[in-house]
Amino acid sequence: MAQAPRRFRGMGHGRRLRRTLKAGGSGAGGRLNTAIGEWPGVKITPMFGRWGYFLGEQLFACFPLREKEHDLWIRLSPVDQARALRESGLRPHRRFASRGWIEMDVDSPEDVSRALRWLRRAYHHAERWESKGESTDG
Repeated sequence: MAQAPRRFRGMGHGRRLRRTLKAGGSGAGGRLNTAIGEWPGVKITPMFGRWGYFLGEQLFACFPLREKEHDLWIRLSPVDQARALRESGLRPHRRFASRGWIEMDVDSPEDVSRALRWLRRAYHHAERWESKGESTDG
């Protein structure tokens, strides 16, 4: 008797999209995604457990997908990074501070407003790099 073909991992319908991803996030992540999603040229995509905020090829910020995590990562120009680190509640990124990244916790609606100020700066920095056709990695 012929045996049924063996199923391999990766075949079939695959995983269903989690409700929070389908809805664009929840909590602070949802509020950030709604605001940033309206900016011209921005692409928001889940990557490695975080929402990745891109302008063209340039990643300019990340926020956790999980609602219980609150650390927003933002990539700024050297001048804006120095200015940001003088504010309380903003700190150098634990691994990528030398590349212009900072971290801040976003817990409340007031934090979202504050974060959007810095995210706009990061967006404009990425815009300048994108117009030059260069990568900000390095």
